[in-house]
Amino acid sequence: MKELWLIRHGETEWNVKKRFQGHLDVPLSPAGIGQAFRLAQRLARSQLPFHGLFASDLRRARETAEPLAAVLGLPLETTPLLREIDVGALAGLSREEAEARYPEFIRAAQRDPWHTPRPGGESMADLARRLEAFLETLPAGRHLLVTHGGVIRAALKMALDLEGDAWRRFHIPNTSITRILLPEREVLAVSDSAHLETWADWLSDESVK
Repeated sequence: MKELWLIRHGETEWNVKKRFQGHLDVPLSPAGIGQAFRLAQRLARSQLPFHGLFASDLRRARETAEPLAAVLGLPLETTPLLREIDVGALAGLSREEAEARYPEFIRAAQRDPWHTPRPGGESMADLARRLEAFLETLPAGRHLLVTHGGVIRAALKMALDLEGDAWRRFHIPNTSITRILLPEREVLAVSDSAHLETWADWLSDESVK
């Protein structure tokens, strides 16, 4: 049995500005670095045994995974198979800019969001195939996979056998945890970000002192 703990990377400035990142190597923002450390503290407190720590080789995922490796004493393995979808020519654009420059892609993606490739990039179906290739090599055990929102949505679509564009409706916050059992395809948790909620409560308490 494989228990996947799929973790979205911490916040980047481009997340805040709502720009397509794709394979561009954008670093974590100061807030994202804080999120990664709070996640690491949570996992350390859990005292659960983890058997592997894997991350996308993009900087925002590596920077999220490094504090986990430090507190859990696990070697970090990176792979391009866990990268975000390659958005091609959309990289660096806002949604409004993408709609203005590539209206035909936007229309095609509205009709078939799973199979429509980004201009010069991948489709979600392409992403899912490389994710499956990675998961086939993963041994049994409980594994942390630090990756991206598109990868986690693809994993949920495959696990739940979702039809149409239902997979697009999942909200995957930065450093949230989604847990899936394989081969049972049982979803144990989606977008668990309790470590961030605890921190927000602390900040709220401090602000009134």
